Amino acid sequence: MKKILGVCLAALAGGVFSAHAQTYPSRPITLVIPLAAGSTADILARAIQPGLSKQLGQTVIVDNKAGGSGLIAMQYVANANPDGYTLVMGSNNTWAINKGLFKSLPYDPQKDFKPVAYLAGASNVLIVKPDSPYDSVKALVAAMKAQPEKLTFSSGGNGTTHHLSSEYLKALADTKATHIPYRGAPQGVTAVMAGETNFGFYNTPSVSGLVNDGKLKALATTGEARSSLLPNVPTMAEAGVAGYVISVDLGILAPAGTPDAVVERLNQAVRTVMNEPAFHRKLQGLGYEVFRDDSPAQFGQFIQTDIDKWVPLVVQSGARVD
Repeated sequence: MKKILGVCLAALAGGVFSAHAQTYPSRPITLVIPLAAGSTADILARAIQPGLSKQLGQTVIVDNKAGGSGLIAMQYVANANPDGYTLVMGSNNTWAINKGLFKSLPYDPQKDFKPVAYLAGASNVLIVKPDSPYDSVKALVAAMKAQPEKLTFSSGGNGTTHHLSSEYLKALADTKATHIPYRGAPQGVTAVMAGETNFGFYNTPSVSGLVNDGKLKALATTGEARSSLLPNVPTMAEAGVAGYVISVDLGILAPAGTPDAVVERLNQAVRTVMNEPAFHRKLQGLGYEVFRDDSPAQFGQFIQTDIDKWVPLVVQSGARVD
């Protein structure tokens, strides 16, 4: 009798989820952004918002919940009802880097979330001040080798992709330099411009204008291919650092327990928008260079690969927040 009851309850639950998926979405959807307005994630969210709203037939609301290295936003969505109406835009930091950065991470990026869809990625760019004596990556690496730990690099904070991009260069080139963390990327970029630090890596979309205006000098970008925003700047691999590829990746996650049919509906909507030629060109114009037409399962595999890449690098760097 208990077995029969269990089967009936399971069937009933399945029917409820199926009915929910068929009517989904029936009200506005909130996409939570772990960063402030104007950030790389926020720019992408607001770019995709109109198309996603059109595809889903409901308004998509962008809600910025910045702070705590993404912890505020991630915990908020992890604790939300798993019904597909509260989503979060995750990134390398929230689904991978934080695992190595925090001794006690208050959420599990894999157990507490379901991957929905990969969105896009952008490169970082290695910058120095315009009159820097280092006019190439090779010259910078040679200086680091000749003066171990004397050269300094800025970042927008411990454990950011800015910080770890420099750590990755140190690891691959077998060099040493001193990290100077700042309160945010703008302060870190200013430090390079003012000569307070020798170099730094920052999101290409956010500093390409300063490079093109001659206020910064770009030595290399970190993507697999050259950035459309800085086509004359070589990649790190072209500049002589074999195997160096880093992108700042962004994607949508839902709370664990969200019905698979709802996740699939969201995934298809995102992919439809992202694959529209005009929108694709728009994102490229904004500096997004990496695109993956992933299913939820493929996106989940990408996250695992990202964790395997970033966590050891964080540990090796010694970066900690708590």
